[in-house]
Amino acid sequence: MESMAAPEQEPSAGTEARGRQKPPNTTLKRAVVSLLPSPCSRFLWSQPDQYRSSKFFLGTSLGTLLGLGVTALGWATSPHFRCASLLMAPKFLGKEGRVYVLSFVLAAIYNGPVANAWHNLEEVTRSLGCVVELQVNHSRQLWQVSTAPMRRVMEDMARSGQTLSTEMRNISHAFVGLNEEVASEAGYDLRQQQQQQHPKPQPAPSTQQLYEMKTKLRCTHLIELGMQRCRDWFNDKHEACMAQIMVPLISHLLCLPMKFKFLCHIVNVMHGWCWDKIPVEGNFGQMYDLVNNSVSNLSQEFSASVVLQEEHREMLMGANVSAEQLMEEVTSHLQQHSAHLGQAVSFFRLLLSCTFLLVFISAFSYTKRYCQDIRFDNLYITTYFRQIDARRRKQHKRTLLPLRRAEVSAVIFPCHLAVQPPELQSMVLELLECIPPLLLLVLACGLDHALFTMLSIIQQHSFVQYSFHSSHHLAVQVTGTSLMARLLRSTIGALNTSSDTQLETSNVACLPQPRGMTRQQYVHSCLPLAVLALLCLGQVYTYRLRRAIAAFYFPKREKSRVLYLYNKLLQQRHSFIRRQQKRIARQAQQHPGLGMLLLKWCCRRWPSLRRWMRRSCTVCGAPETPRDRVCPAPACGAMYCGQCWREAGRACLACAPADRGLSQDSSEEDGGYAA
Repeated sequence: MESMAAPEQEPSAGTEARGRQKPPNTTLKRAVVSLLPSPCSRFLWSQPDQYRSSKFFLGTSLGTLLGLGVTALGWATSPHFRCASLLMAPKFLGKEGRVYVLSFVLAAIYNGPVANAWHNLEEVTRSLGCVVELQVNHSRQLWQVSTAPMRRVMEDMARSGQTLSTEMRNISHAFVGLNEEVASEAGYDLRQQQQQQHPKPQPAPSTQQLYEMKTKLRCTHLIELGMQRCRDWFNDKHEACMAQIMVPLISHLLCLPMKFKFLCHIVNVMHGWCWDKIPVEGNFGQMYDLVNNSVSNLSQEFSASVVLQEEHREMLMGANVSAEQLMEEVTSHLQQHSAHLGQAVSFFRLLLSCTFLLVFISAFSYTKRYCQDIRFDNLYITTYFRQIDARRRKQHKRTLLPLRRAEVSAVIFPCHLAVQPPELQSMVLELLECIPPLLLLVLACGLDHALFTMLSIIQQHSFVQYSFHSSHHLAVQVTGTSLMARLLRSTIGALNTSSDTQLETSNVACLPQPRGMTRQQYVHSCLPLAVLALLCLGQVYTYRLRRAIAAFYFPKREKSRVLYLYNKLLQQRHSFIRRQQKRIARQAQQHPGLGMLLLKWCCRRWPSLRRWMRRSCTVCGAPETPRDRVCPAPACGAMYCGQCWREAGRACLACAPADRGLSQDSSEEDGGYAA
């Protein structure tokens, strides 16, 4: 009683504990309770499931205010913070933002073709299970239909057994009287008669002999009874006569006829008829024995029972499971794998959704490297770069613009909308990174379409209609009115059965019902990947934008970076000219081949042939233009573009000595850099 009463007291105790506020058990809680009003203290120390809406709005408000406060403080105090804050926009459209878009790509693939293929796989499992169950049901129905007549016959025989037992009891009850009459020993003493006739022991007589002897003795007994009754009648009449006539002599005379008892012995003449003429059939004893044995056997209880033994076999070797259990296990296994896959995808999406932190980190990292590393992302030909070059041109100093063909491939003109070689390389690399998700999407869509096509073909060409017809007619006729005929009609008559069975089924319910993806679903699956590819194509402009934002917040740093780039390109060009001088000097010292000498002689002999020759600049290799310069020496004929002619000091590098060109370049090197 105590253990049952304890749980009933728990709800009341819990309700009372929730109804009143517990006393503070820490110093902080005691201070808060003493300083704040009671509702505020209850709100601060409430359970997680209490005041949910208030906590949500309060947390949102505090978080928004805190974020705005931190942002305002950063914008007010640090240009690096302002620059990094604005850089988050191009970063979201750049590489870091593509990582976040990749989560949507994977989600679209999972929710699109992968989910549809998984649904079709579950449909395959359902179809296979339905087919197995349909086959089992058909086998069960065919077995029931084929064994129904036999079961019905056995059941009818079992029911007729009770009727037969009742009839046998009636027959036995009717035979009791005859049996008692035949077996009765009333009116004779058979043993005494046998001893009188046969003093010596004799074998047991047959039923026929016993019945004949019983009949004869009974006939003799009846004659003796008749004689005794006759004598008794004469005695009674004599006494009555003597009582009526009182005169002694007259009474004796008149009653004398009543003394004629000897007349009763006349019946003794019937003894011969009893022993010789009594009507007893010769086969009565044998028939009686047969009937008596039959009735004795039939008097025993007649019973019949139908025992059906059902044997269960294992569907799989070593696994005693039913079809339902097998289908449940397969379905639960698929559902478990589907749940695990969904959890993995959700966890991966959660990780990718946290990539916005990379955007903040990347923005601050770009700002830091922009201010610290002068070589970082410094390959843009800006307006200030052009101003430096124009100023040097006015001062008649060495300039860079227009850039050479080899130099153009290493820098970027931010005002040109076309994608330039340095940007093209990075853009191609980013587009190559889109190939794995593209292959994953194509593979998922291909597998889903192949599975859908296969299931559609199975659905269209696997329809099967089962038709089972059976007819059973059995008639056993027993004629006659005898006992055996009636018994046979009661037993064998149960075989009179007839049945007509018609079973029509089909596998429509078991056909797979595949689900194909619609055009809208394909669009939704491919749209995130298209956005990812567009971001890869547009990243060149976001890279230009981030450099412009950093230059806006750090103009002095931008000027120093442009000066560094200008001087770097100037130094590279100077080194290039020096290398070309050495190369041309070595070529001039080498003896030309016979073919080259012949070609030069033909060109000098017939100057009109030069127009058919494809010539290029000796220094930079640029194709020939009408403004190119040709060495005036008749034996040289080297061609220079206008820019290389100016860089070479308007002198042929092949004709002039190598030392002269080197010394002239060295003298201009000190005052040639931009400042």
